[in-house]
Amino acid sequence: MKIAVVLYNLGGPDKPDDVQPFLFNLFNDPMIIGAPGPIRWLLAKLISSRRAPVARKIYQHLGGGSPLLENTRAQAEALESALSASGGDDYRVFVAMRYWHPKVDAVARDVKAYAPDRIVLLPLYPQYSTTTVGSFLRVWQRAERSIGLDCPTQSICCYPTEPGFVSANAAALRSALQNVDEGKRVRVLFSAHGLPKKIIDGGDPYRWQVEQTAKAVVDELGLNDLDWLNCYQSRVGPLEWIGPSTEDEIRRAGAEGLAVVIVPLAFVSEHSETLVELDIEYRQIADAIGVAGYHRVPTVSISQPFIAGLARLVSVAVSDTPSPCNGSGGRICPDQWPQCPCTAGGIG
Repeated sequence: MKIAVVLYNLGGPDKPDDVQPFLFNLFNDPMIIGAPGPIRWLLAKLISSRRAPVARKIYQHLGGGSPLLENTRAQAEALESALSASGGDDYRVFVAMRYWHPKVDAVARDVKAYAPDRIVLLPLYPQYSTTTVGSFLRVWQRAERSIGLDCPTQSICCYPTEPGFVSANAAALRSALQNVDEGKRVRVLFSAHGLPKKIIDGGDPYRWQVEQTAKAVVDELGLNDLDWLNCYQSRVGPLEWIGPSTEDEIRRAGAEGLAVVIVPLAFVSEHSETLVELDIEYRQIADAIGVAGYHRVPTVSISQPFIAGLARLVSVAVSDTPSPCNGSGGRICPDQWPQCPCTAGGIG
């Protein structure tokens, strides 16, 4: 059986000239800005033109563009190797980006040319949100219809407590804690990308799932006296965002004389929000206020446990084994989060 796995992420500009159109694509998404089409288009134009100069300065630290595509391709290659090693089916892993190249329409055509018997849509967002996984699924389904791609498709919505993902994060955190100077008190900050509070208030399960990931990692470590909490980064715009903010928690730790270890809990590969926001901007804040030590845990990237976990998710999906994450076995989110996609009828 031929199985196409579409591994997808946000995307990022390849060079400075790409920054403004990339931002326009992001803010023109109705899952990001819910205004009517013409108004959203104008807002996206305005916001992207204003933010582009700041964003270009951020990407200057990375050579002018985002490393996300290169890193995602490395993950796709590792995943394809892991799936192929299991024998039996013929797997091909395709990379798709929501807001930049390779765009969904082009990838859907490549998948159709491959003529698979099954398609598995696999996010590189471990925790589900309507603004990430939900947005991608909307445009993928539109692309399928436009080119007549009629193939059984399974959508994996999330994997916040997948054992390989949790194990990879726990191992990296354990290593980072060992590098903290002996005798220093330390606080672990599980930092995830933030969202406007109104999205969570509307029933999006993202924050709840992020908290489940952090708890699972702490449980895996088995350190009963660990000082830790969840926090959120990357706020933009005037809306109220979920908190506490990562920056505020770094400042609070500094005031309490603590070292901090930052775990980028919702990011699985290095990009601007880890390499610049965490490694440069927040480190500068920590140094300026005299934080006792600043340590950042690397993303899970192509670590063996993480890639093995992704391979397990795909294997479960193609075996038709009931599973909450692929919409065939109930849901992991409590009823208070009605935007969970694993409702009656599933998401696949």
